[in-house]
Amino acid sequence: MKLTVKIRNAALLISAVLLLSGFAAAEKYLIPGGNTVGIRAEIDGLIVTSVEQGLPASRSGIKEGDILLTVNGDPLRSAKDLSAAAKEGTVKLTLDHGKETVVEPQEINGEKRIGISVRDHVAGIGTVTYYDPEDHSFGALGHGITDPTGKELVPIKGGVIVESSVADVVKGKSGTAGQLSGAFRTDHIEGLLKSNTRFGVFGTMDAPGIAPIPVAERAEIRPGPVEICANVEGSSIRSYSAEILKVYGPEKPEGRDLLLRITDPELLRLTGGIVQGMSGSPIIQNGKLVGAVTHVLVNSPDTGYGIYIENMLQAAG
Repeated sequence: MKLTVKIRNAALLISAVLLLSGFAAAEKYLIPGGNTVGIRAEIDGLIVTSVEQGLPASRSGIKEGDILLTVNGDPLRSAKDLSAAAKEGTVKLTLDHGKETVVEPQEINGEKRIGISVRDHVAGIGTVTYYDPEDHSFGALGHGITDPTGKELVPIKGGVIVESSVADVVKGKSGTAGQLSGAFRTDHIEGLLKSNTRFGVFGTMDAPGIAPIPVAERAEIRPGPVEICANVEGSSIRSYSAEILKVYGPEKPEGRDLLLRITDPELLRLTGGIVQGMSGSPIIQNGKLVGAVTHVLVNSPDTGYGIYIENMLQAAG
């Protein structure tokens, strides 16, 4: 069915324009981050941190980085659950992605062991990209928390964000990625972690008392000068100059929407360019939030990739 509307005079035309303009999407405003935080993610299961070669677990094919979800049909919540099951005898383990394996514990020095070490959480330092003053949500990292292979997302059931400051910087150099080392205040919880996605981690946290800025649409982003907000010394956030070298389409892998290069002499002096821990640092162009730093080119540490803020917001839900 075709709907035809006839405008008979100027007054009606003005009314129609006003009515239609009410349906235009409202511009989104967010508070840019740039501050490092301590991230502790509680795993939905247990992550294997080491495997002793020659013992039952290694013989059954369990590898470092595997996520163990259940033992003999029961959810795994702690290492004690796994130890208790091993003492009883044969254990049937369910790994992430539905893989199952059976392990026969081996008695060593009077104790039944399967030969792995596990943890129920992962922790590290990252950078907040944005705060939403309307619903107190935040986004950080611009990429997900992955297993040691870097290929699979770690399934999480929650977690916390704690206060941190940068205690040390290992500068990046060709062939070796640099790194921020953080000092955490585990007694000072700043927010709650709710989801871990390919495009960042998200949760709730009170926003700082800073004026929000508009969010750029993808079509507005152009090669050229930008600013990166980063925390690479103590707890201070500074704005550093950089430039977008290339804007990519959907053909690039996740988190590699923008190719950018650090041009700020001070940031290059302090870090050598982009280092681990800077992931999530907001990128601002023409006064608008366009995205976040995500990756460094190991052989060229002044150069790396960024993600569109639009993709982070879609992943946040």
